[in-house]
Amino acid sequence: MPPRHLADLSADERRVAVTELGEKPFRAKQLAHHYFGRLTADVESMTDIPAASRARLAEKLLPPLLTPVRHLDTDKGATRKTLWRAHDGTLLESVLMRYPDRATVCISSQAGCGMACPFCATGQGGLQRNLSTAEIVDQVRSAAAMMRDGEIPGGPGRLSNVVFMGMGEPLANYRRVIDAVHRICDPVPNGLGLSQRSVTVSTVGLVPAIRKLTEEGLQVTLAVSLHTPDDELRDTLVPVNNRWKVSEVLQAARGYAERTGRRVSIEYALIRDVNDQPWRADLLGRKLHQHLGQYAHVNLIPLNPTPGSEWDASPKPVEREFVRRVREAGVPCTVRDTRGQEIAAACGQLAAEG
Repeated sequence: MPPRHLADLSADERRVAVTELGEKPFRAKQLAHHYFGRLTADVESMTDIPAASRARLAEKLLPPLLTPVRHLDTDKGATRKTLWRAHDGTLLESVLMRYPDRATVCISSQAGCGMACPFCATGQGGLQRNLSTAEIVDQVRSAAAMMRDGEIPGGPGRLSNVVFMGMGEPLANYRRVIDAVHRICDPVPNGLGLSQRSVTVSTVGLVPAIRKLTEEGLQVTLAVSLHTPDDELRDTLVPVNNRWKVSEVLQAARGYAERTGRRVSIEYALIRDVNDQPWRADLLGRKLHQHLGQYAHVNLIPLNPTPGSEWDASPKPVEREFVRRVREAGVPCTVRDTRGQEIAAACGQLAAEG
């Protein structure tokens, strides 16, 4: 794991860390104001801190975490994928997407992924390692700075949403992801000050972790990558289903929804001739109506096939019929805007090539 960073620590832990370095406790708040408030990790710009202290504090609390290797832009610059290199050479990706009414960053919680879903490029690469809390948070800080500085067409703006839908299974890196949510949402200077309701945490269905999340007292949106309503196919598409079946996953999601009052987003990558049959749409609608009721919302994702993949997107008429049938069962269903296809930044395509 990378060296300890300011964003790994709570406010109390920062004060202790600063004091251990021989500095006054208030230096912790100064550092945090620069990092979380001014969105900078450049210690030389922190002129309210004496130069001698700056160097020491930077070395111990603001070590460089992520270096941009390259940016890839598409959608006339409104979508930007950034390939990052961590301190140990590990590669990871984040994607910043600007819309007329919001700006969303899709971040990674792991380098690679151990869930082995066969239609997902990241899953096929395997898990390299968990990211630290600070490595997760730094992706968000960088995106917020890009928006503020007008690097994305449309002039200076504000980052409004964060989705944990990049590389990795967030709930498999549970503690660091939860700590990252607090750093993203706690008010400045303890965090970046985004609303918990504007953060989405996705999972393929790690039932014990969903139950644990339910007890955290958070208001983040839970997204469940379901991809099919029947256990027989899901055992293959989402191998973790061999441990926790569809009904168990949906029951755990129901518990989260009832505790928080938040709708659960059911992610469903529509794959031609695999999971797009009308009867599966009917079954999906019935199961969601049964287990989640008013708390279900289906987010249909047209699959973005990766080079050499046997998987392909469903034809538009099939997609429209699928949506119609799910809605007929009384479950809201929308089709996700597939941003970033040209730069391999769309769902299941986050596979860094170095």
